[in-house]
Amino acid sequence: MPLYPPVEPYEQGLLDVGDGNRIHWEVSGNPRGRPAVVLHGGPGSGATPYPRRLFDPERYRIVQFDQRGAGRSTPPASAPGTDMSVNTLPKLIADLELLRAHLGVERWLVWGVSFGSVLALRYAQTHRDSVTGLVLTGLATGSREEVDLMTRGLGKVFPEAFAEFVEGVPPEERDGDLTAAYSRLLESPDPAVRERAALAWTDWETAIASQPPRSVPRYQDPDFRYGFARTVTHYWSRNHFLDAPDTVLRDLPLLSGLPAVVVQGKVDLGNLLGIPWRLASAWPDAELVVVDDAGHNAGAPGIADELVAALDRFAQDAVSSGPSGLSGKS
Repeated sequence: MPLYPPVEPYEQGLLDVGDGNRIHWEVSGNPRGRPAVVLHGGPGSGATPYPRRLFDPERYRIVQFDQRGAGRSTPPASAPGTDMSVNTLPKLIADLELLRAHLGVERWLVWGVSFGSVLALRYAQTHRDSVTGLVLTGLATGSREEVDLMTRGLGKVFPEAFAEFVEGVPPEERDGDLTAAYSRLLESPDPAVRERAALAWTDWETAIASQPPRSVPRYQDPDFRYGFARTVTHYWSRNHFLDAPDTVLRDLPLLSGLPAVVVQGKVDLGNLLGIPWRLASAWPDAELVVVDDAGHNAGAPGIADELVAALDRFAQDAVSSGPSGLSGKS
C-alpha cells in the first residue's frame, strides 16, 4: 500500500507549557478531518515529515510536536544549561493535554513510534477519555527489562560494539548501570567529556539498530547527537519516570475496550523479551501485526504498508460511527 503524498503544515506555533519550556507544534492535512497526534521516538528525536505520509490528508487532521528539549522546542536539550529535571514522562503527558486543549481537540487518535509508544500507552492509561485509539510501531513500554536489554543484554549479540560502549565509562562504573554512567558523563562540565560520551552512545545505538549497521546522518550533527544522547540516558537511567519497573504492562487493563493496532517488525531486537505478544495477550482490543524481514524502523516498506492500512481503517470506522465515533471531534 503506497504512502500518501507529502503535505506541508498549514498551521504551527510554540506553546508555553511551563517550567520555561515551549513546545513546537504543527498541523497538516484536513482542518476538518479526524484529529490524530503523532508521538516521535527517542526520547529526543524530534518530529519529522515522514509520519504525515502514513495518514490520508483528506481524512485526518494531523498534529505533530517536538517533545520537550527536542527539535524546535525550547530550550533545547543540546544546550548544556537546559534544566533536564523538568523533562519527565508526566510532564510530556501534561504537555499533550495542554496541546489538545490549545488546538480545540476533544479526542484524538494517538500514533507512536518507539519511545513514542511508551508515551502513547501511558497517556492513554492516564487520560483515557482523550483517546479514541492507538496505532503503535517499534513497540516499547519503558520497562526496566527493556532498558537492560538495549544496553547490557545486547552486548552478547554485538560483543565488539559493546566492548567499545563499555570502555566509554569509567572502569569503576562498567559493571553497573550503563545508562546512569552515561547520563552522568553527559552532564559533565567538560565539553570534551560530553562530546565523547554522546559519540559513544550514538555509536552503540547505530550498532544495534540494524545489520549491517547503517550510518545515521543526524548523528553526524554534534548538537543533535548530544541532545539526543542526553535525553535518552536521562529517561532510561530513571526508569522513564514510571512508578514501577513494569508500570505500562501492569496497567494494560485500564485500556480495556480501547482499539489499537501494533505493527511490529519480526526482527526488531526489542522482541527478544516478547513484549508485543505479552501486550497483545493482556489487551484483547489490541491487534498485533507482525511484519517479516523488518526491524525497528517505521519506514520499512512492510511496516509502512501496515501502518497506512491501520490508519485507513481507523478513518473509515470513524466515518461510519459519526462525529462521536472513534476519532472524536475537532
